[in-house]
Amino acid sequence: MPTSSGPLYLGLDLSTQQLKISIADDNEDLVLERAVHFDRDLPQYGTKNGAIRGSEPGEMLCPVAVWIEAVDFLMEGLKKADVDLHRIAGVSGAAQQHGSVYWSRAAEHLLETLDPGKSLTDQLGEALALPDAPTWQDSSTTKECRELEEFVGGPQNLADITGSRAYERFTASQIAKIAKKKPQVYENTAYISLVSSFLSSLFLCSIAPIEVSDASGMNLMDLETCKWDDRLLEASGGKELRAKLKSEPVLGGTILGKVGKWWVDRYGLNSECIVAPFTGDNPSSIVSLSSPGDAILSLGTSTTFLVSVPPSGTLPARTTTSHLLAHPTAPGGSIIMLCYKNGALTREQVRDRYAHGSWDTFNEQVLQTPPGDNGYFGFYFPLPEIIPDGVEGDFFYKDGEPIESIPENAHSRAVLESQLLSILARLHDIMPKDSAPLSRLVVTGGSSANPVIQQICADILHLPAYVAKTSASATVGGGLLAKFALWKQTHDGTFEDMRLQDVHDQFTKAADPDPKAVKAYAEILPTYRSCEAQVVKACAAKST
Repeated sequence: MPTSSGPLYLGLDLSTQQLKISIADDNEDLVLERAVHFDRDLPQYGTKNGAIRGSEPGEMLCPVAVWIEAVDFLMEGLKKADVDLHRIAGVSGAAQQHGSVYWSRAAEHLLETLDPGKSLTDQLGEALALPDAPTWQDSSTTKECRELEEFVGGPQNLADITGSRAYERFTASQIAKIAKKKPQVYENTAYISLVSSFLSSLFLCSIAPIEVSDASGMNLMDLETCKWDDRLLEASGGKELRAKLKSEPVLGGTILGKVGKWWVDRYGLNSECIVAPFTGDNPSSIVSLSSPGDAILSLGTSTTFLVSVPPSGTLPARTTTSHLLAHPTAPGGSIIMLCYKNGALTREQVRDRYAHGSWDTFNEQVLQTPPGDNGYFGFYFPLPEIIPDGVEGDFFYKDGEPIESIPENAHSRAVLESQLLSILARLHDIMPKDSAPLSRLVVTGGSSANPVIQQICADILHLPAYVAKTSASATVGGGLLAKFALWKQTHDGTFEDMRLQDVHDQFTKAADPDPKAVKAYAEILPTYRSCEAQVVKACAAKST
């Protein structure tokens, strides 16, 4: 419970499988955290791992009612807890990126006239033009992606405009598919939200604009101007799409308005409680876990690498294998994002196959081989990879030449080196030449507790590796966005100026880079690039 009597900040994180809610005080100490798991706690909707399969191949959806009832579920729990909700000064949060919600023409009126005697679930059924929302897992829009890239002259041109080439999960292709295949639904859609702006709409009791960082994961926003690109809007949803998005994207750390009267009457929130823009889960993690100059490496089921790049006058390079997002709290800043499908599960497969299923044996094998693995390289793609795009299978090399296999005790180091050298190669290509060097690597996810993996991360990326002391990064980040919006009303400064110094010290240093290993990896990077290019060529030849 709060030890002070100051303001509280409510943060939400709507991920694939659950909705988390947290309350933090003015010192950024976590007061309370609760979660509702969709499959377990709301089984009536039939989700599996937070989603349902659609009728088309690759179609992955989630009933929007799941998310609405999850909000009801958690807020009812907070109402019964020993927390003074009247002290909540601001609300913000994060959500899974790329998913989209389609509001009906009745939505605005229904939100504005909510009855405090009834739940959201009981009142918002008619607010949806499409009951099931496409999620980030959806891969059914390949045709629409290629059409959008062709419209602007190729994938690199689209990446130059929006920060990313066309991806099936991105919102532009999802909108294009619905407009084409479900024209009546599209016609009946008054507004389109991302999952993040859908949540902020619930708290505002009015349709909220889309936050700029999350908007940059749609293939619709010009990354230079942070405004919608009219050509891409028309190509994806016709001339009417601009109106369906309600307004231009808004900066994070701004105030959208006060919570709706329904929240005041039903849950006792303060009528002066503000709502700040909700953002995507990855930008929210950046807000919570890092400051400009930091990199975040998430070693979960997938591997995600994030770099917060401060405003410098030059945006990082845009490529067809990386994402560039606008920064949620630093206008003109950006976030470099690299996503890999073959992450923890791939490392576990190598452990099971070559290290007898033992992490201890895996670690011993890594320590018994030197950086660069005596010239051996191994690439492991049990699933079609995102970076490089579409590669699949196992590939082995010795001194840059293809071979059938590598020594059994070399695989453990090889899988780590191939995954991390891919990041290093792309980071060299993307970072602006005039940017300050990175200073710290924050390692998160299941593999981040492994000391051998911590060390090899530090060595390859040439950064001291730190482990965060909290796992609630996106949830806490949401509360910080609300706090920042209020702080800006009375202060002239940056997000980093607002944060307490001891917050930045809530990390444990796990490893310093070994200078000899750093030098070795710099020397073998060209050979790695050559081997990866051979993998891409081999997979392309096989597919034709």
